[in-house]
Amino acid sequence: MAFVPPTAEQLGLILGLDEIQGDRADLLIQTAIQLCQTVVKPLPEGAEAVVLSVAGRAYVNPQQVSYETIGPMSVQRPSGSGGLYLTKADKSALKSLAGRGGAFTIDPTPDTADPSPTWPIDGLWLADEYEPGWGP
Repeated sequence: MAFVPPTAEQLGLILGLDEIQGDRADLLIQTAIQLCQTVVKPLPEGAEAVVLSVAGRAYVNPQQVSYETIGPMSVQRPSGSGGLYLTKADKSALKSLAGRGGAFTIDPTPDTADPSPTWPIDGLWLADEYEPGWGP
């Protein structure tokens, strides 16, 4: 099964919002998909969660506000929350979903490799006689 772009309704469900601005959500989802494709292209199945996470951060806190005070109320958000970007965890998840990352081996031996010697076999080195000075 291939990657299916998430919808604005799914973003609203993830964020727990009764109403969502459809055009804005669609734009954020498309932009999040483009960002994710800078890491893995084409996007693998399961990348919907990463796309929704990226778009959700941007939808809830588009200006990356970290501290806000309105009247007697103040809110402090974690550093790095909001805006449209990929975290290290997002990149790692995308690579993992695509089957990349982790340990691997590369065998440089071609399939046509033959275990026999490639140099010309010279019968002289098979002789029973030793060269002068090297024999018993």
